[in-house]
Amino acid sequence: MIRAGLRILLAIFYAAAGYFHLAAPEPFLQIMPDWVPMPEAVVFWTGIAELLGAVGLLQPWSQPLRRAAGVGLALYALCVWPANINHFTMDMAREDGGLGLAYHVPRMMAQPVIIWLALWVGGTTDWPFRHRN
Repeated sequence: MIRAGLRILLAIFYAAAGYFHLAAPEPFLQIMPDWVPMPEAVVFWTGIAELLGAVGLLQPWSQPLRRAAGVGLALYALCVWPANINHFTMDMAREDGGLGLAYHVPRMMAQPVIIWLALWVGGTTDWPFRHRN
């Protein structure tokens, strides 16, 4: 029951993020590392990936699709980590300190949790919980 609830919550989170990537890409473009080619296309396709992952997590009839969505969203979260790190370094370099450590440190610490959560709610892993038969 907890896994299903968190799966729905994560799907809502990714659906909202995907919507904002498509509807208002400017903030995402601002934190994109300079070395990323075609940043507008990357933001667009990351939004599509988030939306597809959210839909995949919500499939009640297909465990393989939920697993694929969980793996895809975990990989996605890993791939966007450089943008989060770039945002952290750019923001902290501002004279006013930007959003500050109280925003960025929890965000950096949450990234591995989000990766694990996508895998767990997708049903790819039961770690660290025991699977009871």
